[in-house]
Amino acid sequence: MTDATESAVFWEKHYGGLDPRLGTRPNAVLTALLADLAPATGTALDLGCGHGGDALWLAGQGWEVTAVDVSRTALDRVAGAAAAAGVGDRVRPRRHDLGETFPEGTFDLVTATYFHTPVALAREDVLRRALRAVAPGGLLVVIEHASTAPWSWLAGQDIRYPTPDEVVASLRLDGSWQVERSEAPRRTATGPDGQTATVTDNVIAVRRVA
Repeated sequence: MTDATESAVFWEKHYGGLDPRLGTRPNAVLTALLADLAPATGTALDLGCGHGGDALWLAGQGWEVTAVDVSRTALDRVAGAAAAAGVGDRVRPRRHDLGETFPEGTFDLVTATYFHTPVALAREDVLRRALRAVAPGGLLVVIEHASTAPWSWLAGQDIRYPTPDEVVASLRLDGSWQVERSEAPRRTATGPDGQTATVTDNVIAVRRVA
């Protein structure tokens, strides 16, 4: 891939202007979900890792994490934070424009946490490719926006978000998969300037059972 793709340009500009401290905490929904569904550690693939909050937490729990993003700046910050936290040997930053390339191999856990972009992307195709990267017995976890926060770049637009079951249907699962979670919980979210709002997330977890 090159630095000139639309996705690379957008996200490099985004992270270049973002406070490096933002996005360095793990997603609380993910941590609670894994405590229930994946108590044992293994290999993990974090798609769209950003500043690495999830990847760093996973590594701290003992996971071997491949952290993927299209932004060089974001990945450099992840590598630096991993080294500072003493988990640099368990975090492998990898640069991919997921509309074009995808990491090789299979993983015990594949996560796509708020894997949204204003740039054109065949997102359902990427998530179906993520399914193929899940090892037998492993999990794909998708946590995504199901409502628009007031500080979102989508604020003010009339958007119909899919239901969790519609997301599961879009994955085109066969008999080798078991749906562990398909729900839309509400929570209080905090925006970049400290403002709060009640938002809804889709939480999907599917396990490869064969």
